[in-house]
Amino acid sequence: MTTQTALTRMRSWLFAPGDSEKKMSKAGDSAADIALLDLEDSVMPENKPAAREMVREFLAGREDRHRIWVRVNPLSSDETVADLDAIMAAAPGGVFLPKAEGRADLELLDTLLSKAEAKNGIDDGATKVAALVTETPKAMFHCGDYEGAPRLVAMSWGAEDLSSALGARVQHRPDGSYMPTYELARSLCLLGAVAAGVAPIETVMPEFRNLDALRERADMVRGQGYRGMLAIHPAQVEVINAAFTPSAEEINHARAVIKAFADNPGAGTVALDGAMVDIPHLNLAQRLLIEAGEEPD
Repeated sequence: MTTQTALTRMRSWLFAPGDSEKKMSKAGDSAADIALLDLEDSVMPENKPAAREMVREFLAGREDRHRIWVRVNPLSSDETVADLDAIMAAAPGGVFLPKAEGRADLELLDTLLSKAEAKNGIDDGATKVAALVTETPKAMFHCGDYEGAPRLVAMSWGAEDLSSALGARVQHRPDGSYMPTYELARSLCLLGAVAAGVAPIETVMPEFRNLDALRERADMVRGQGYRGMLAIHPAQVEVINAAFTPSAEEINHARAVIKAFADNPGAGTVALDGAMVDIPHLNLAQRLLIEAGEEPD
């Protein structure tokens, strides 16, 4: 039986079209925590059968398949089963489900994956799942439904498909920030992911050459609680990884918070560097150290 290695980080998720061997290789060889091979939007319908075989062959040649995921086509497309039939023989680390519209979609995908795992000698449940949860109007009303969803480890959101579904011509304000509907999608994804106990992942930034703006946005969403970000170009990976990696200053402060509470057992509030910190600060400090790969005391 094949057993997948657990992912320790999900900072950067780099897309690559499943019908381009060159781009898949660049993604796989990049520093991205997850290389995300795409069978959906970046592949034209007539190219999907060939792309499935290319993705399967690419996966079969990798020893790091635990970090090579595949975005399949949505369950509403009648393409998902064909995608899984092709790729599961090569045991991808995970499946990225677009246009998810609630927990029922994750339960259906779990059933399909369990059948594919059994067929291909993979441990049941070894294939993890991430879901795009705001790509249709209906999906927006179900972002809070995912607690306990099988296999789910991350949730992300998207503006392009939602914009198309709405018939909206404008996504951004003049300063580049999202219009209210898309900020709502970002917030609902964050809230839903935290409620479900999975990682919230920020959507793509299409302007891949503007790395300064990418850095600013990544820092902003990390400050809001996001744990990683989707990427569409290898040049974005380094910026994203840096933004979602705790700095030495943050780590030292987190250690100081934890030590302050350890030195004052039973206290709900302690003084640190001229300020009062309480239990929510302690919880944040512990989580930050876990993100940094340390075990909080």
